[in-house]
Amino acid sequence: MDIDFFWLALGLAALGYFIGDGLKNFKNPSSTNPIESLDEFDKHELLKENEVHWFMGVSKEDAKKLLEEHPDIPHITLNGRVYYPKAKLREWLLNLGD
Repeated sequence: MDIDFFWLALGLAALGYFIGDGLKNFKNPSSTNPIESLDEFDKHELLKENEVHWFMGVSKEDAKKLLEEHPDIPHITLNGRVYYPKAKLREWLLNLGD
């Protein structure tokens, strides 16, 4: 019985530690911004040619037509496959109406 109580007490102590550690920056979360870290990840992420429609939010047919009509879209060809840098594609789309 004493051993069970010991493990229960140890578990509660660990629980208190992790909850307290998680609440340290509760009112000041500016030290780590998950959105900024996602943007940093996007800078180097490559989209496959069949994923571009999802990124743009259009149908596969519309994305295919857009890619055919605009050969100046930033892309990389590796091993015969076409990849689109996510950050460059986003920038190109934003500047498309200019």
